[in-house]
Amino acid sequence: MHRIVMAVSSCLLALATASLLGQATESLAVVNAIVVDGTGAAPYRGSVLMSAGRITAADPHVEIPADAQTIDARGKTLLPGLFDLHTHVRFSAAGGVYGDWGKNLKAYLYCGVTSVADYGVTPELIPTMRKLIADGALPAPRIAYAIRFSTPAGHGTESGRLDSIEVRTPLEGRAAMKQALAYEPDAIKVFTDGWRYDRSPEMSSMNLETLTAIVDEAHKVGVEVTTHTVTVARHKIAARAGVDAVVHGIGDGAADDELIELFKTKRTVYAPTLVVYHPAGTKLLTPLLEAVLDPAVQRAIDPPLTAPSVERPALTEPYERGNDGQPTPNARRWDHLLTNNKHLHDAGVTFGVGSDAGVGGTYHGWATLREIELLVLGGLTPLQAIQAATLHGAEALNVEAERGSIEAGKLADLVLVDGRPHEDIRDIEKVERVWLAGREIDRAQLKEDIARPGPTPLPAVKTGPLLDDMEQKDGRTTIGTLWAVGTESRNDHSQILMTRTLRGKRNHALLITAKMAQRKEPYVTANLPLTRGGLQAADLSGYRGLRFDARGEDEYVLQVQTRGVRDFDYHRTSFRAGDKWKSVKVPFASLRQERGKQPMPWSGEDVHTITFRLERPSGESGWLELDNVKLY
Repeated sequence: MHRIVMAVSSCLLALATASLLGQATESLAVVNAIVVDGTGAAPYRGSVLMSAGRITAADPHVEIPADAQTIDARGKTLLPGLFDLHTHVRFSAAGGVYGDWGKNLKAYLYCGVTSVADYGVTPELIPTMRKLIADGALPAPRIAYAIRFSTPAGHGTESGRLDSIEVRTPLEGRAAMKQALAYEPDAIKVFTDGWRYDRSPEMSSMNLETLTAIVDEAHKVGVEVTTHTVTVARHKIAARAGVDAVVHGIGDGAADDELIELFKTKRTVYAPTLVVYHPAGTKLLTPLLEAVLDPAVQRAIDPPLTAPSVERPALTEPYERGNDGQPTPNARRWDHLLTNNKHLHDAGVTFGVGSDAGVGGTYHGWATLREIELLVLGGLTPLQAIQAATLHGAEALNVEAERGSIEAGKLADLVLVDGRPHEDIRDIEKVERVWLAGREIDRAQLKEDIARPGPTPLPAVKTGPLLDDMEQKDGRTTIGTLWAVGTESRNDHSQILMTRTLRGKRNHALLITAKMAQRKEPYVTANLPLTRGGLQAADLSGYRGLRFDARGEDEYVLQVQTRGVRDFDYHRTSFRAGDKWKSVKVPFASLRQERGKQPMPWSGEDVHTITFRLERPSGESGWLELDNVKLY
């Protein structure tokens, strides 16, 4: 059933991208190309014929129909659409800038990356993202949406937003998986390794039994599992548990024979994300990178990127040593990554490509291509690195029957490169044309859209006056969203619990309780998204303010979140609540911007979330009850 949903989603995605695609023809042939089919076979000079979104023939002697449109690709190389098994599509790779989801999606298409696994979503975002793409609001590659799991105080829980589902035991893991699978994710990502690269104390890690339970529940319904795993010992745990791919490299030591045997026996794909640890970082502004950088991101990069001093810069440079002349922790990790890359590959372990794009310096789309290049630096041949980015990526996501190679019957996701990347992998950046399901992407339009100032516009949603009366039996708000919690970042954050409680007979309220962290200016937030997942804005232009019932103790903060030029803007005011229920009325005109304390320039057309914030001294407790949250 799950795979049927994915197939339908692929068809909808192809239709949704129509605004950036050329007109469909009965058949299209790319002729005289060097075909690198993704299987690892030797390249051949030949033609690829596509029709109705699929490849109908591919070999050196294809008979081209008389009515077919033809593209002469003499001197160029045709590849399958590329895969990235590790992305955070909503995030920006530069500090202080909100990730523009629409521009990031376009960056992947521009670079020929037609399939990505996205680990930057919460469960509530998945249906919203799927619908926006299916409705044609945004062009996009094929996305495998992953729900994230971790352990309490483990990696993936530091944000303070509880983006990852926290489990400690197999029983908790199986119960949480049943809830997660209701969102029909395409994959599950599990943070199983808390090692912090010898730079900070280790976090908690998941045990074999709990990870095995999660994998078992996922595989029952055909959902793949990947893990954030960075040490030798925990790569062994991941492989024993049966995960489909590990999406970070081994950075603490040398892979041994036991691990190699586990990888091969369990058919675990290894995607080392070398680009996120690359010594040179992303200091150089290559033509391809410049084309896919959001101007807001480029302005925030410090120090700024510079053009390479030579036309074909080297792929890497050595890490500088510490003041004592010894390798730094980063240098030791990089040496382990490169050594293990070659050792594992030479031993026959299957490699995939994952960039960790969205993390600092790993720019969407371009980072995928740089990861392919770095695999070659780490010991793969160019042809093997291309296979890692195509067929092996499809196998890791269990979609190899549909894509990942240039073979008759598969989806016509194709990339034409002006060069010979199977001989010089640096040619992989010379992307010239891209097809998704046989329709050509308008790359010039993509580049123009990415360069346009300001965020990608998304359709705003109209909402009724009653936001939540706390009476919905499924736990959702009256407008169909879910309350979300927030705290400070890092694992020593404050603790918050929200639950519905009785205010009177058949009359419920929302109870928020908090225990403040031992840190400066602790806080917790209860967040009411106005659209599912909070990705789209709500249009509140017809309303003057917010009214709600409250009971509590002392002072609280009300925030309204809108989309700013570079990041979200927060506008706030304070209110008081006592031990008796009272009605609180907050005119939007009374809100002040957090930065600058200026009055809020209220248009009401771009509101994402309404937040109730508890600020108390370190170590203290706090509480608040809410009911009948309405616009007026």
